[in-house]
Amino acid sequence: MQAVVLAGGFGKRLAPLTSEVPKPLLPVGGRPILVRQIEWLRRYGIVDIVLAVGYLRHKIFEALGDGRKYGVRLFYSVEEEPLGTGGAIKNAAPYITDDVFIVVNGDVLTDLPIEGLVEALEGADGAIALVPLRSPYGVVEFDSSGYISRFREKPLLEGFYINAGVYALRKRVLSELPDRGNIEETLFPSLAKQRRLKAVVFRDVFWRSVDSLKDLEEVDRHFAGNEH
Repeated sequence: MQAVVLAGGFGKRLAPLTSEVPKPLLPVGGRPILVRQIEWLRRYGIVDIVLAVGYLRHKIFEALGDGRKYGVRLFYSVEEEPLGTGGAIKNAAPYITDDVFIVVNGDVLTDLPIEGLVEALEGADGAIALVPLRSPYGVVEFDSSGYISRFREKPLLEGFYINAGVYALRKRVLSELPDRGNIEETLFPSLAKQRRLKAVVFRDVFWRSVDSLKDLEEVDRHFAGNEH
């Protein structure tokens, strides 16, 4: 099985860190985001990985090379201009040879078990990993008399789920992808309407998307505190 990592974005919300370093190469706990993603994919037997690159791609070429030092084979699909997530996957189509492949956003860090997504493709052409929505704020709980009983710092909101940015897709959907545009706005609504898209909920896993400087700091602390 292969994987496509969408690593071509500008990472504007992480400026000025991303003015000279592409977002997927930003270090968390001492290792670049992309390296941690490669290690996660390799743990599930995925050693052929296509990196969809654009912004500051030469930095990624220099840092990762052919992937040999990480125990994988890396292929590079180059975007000369932003194509969106759907366009980026379609642009990588020449490198995709397996019937089923994994797609992951280049700013996602997780340990979710990939086989759960693949198994969900029975009777479907796509599967999306979902994780519980985490409140962006601390929550205050109080009793019927108005006395505060507990403070909960950014709890998971059970019953509400978000797209985790990790997908399993069948190769045949490549022809349905747009040349330019986001998969979340093009292919996925079409597959869902045709009942060809499944949801797979992952609750007890680590998952974080690095979208801001605050996210980067929190994820960096997580890895730094769990690997010593």
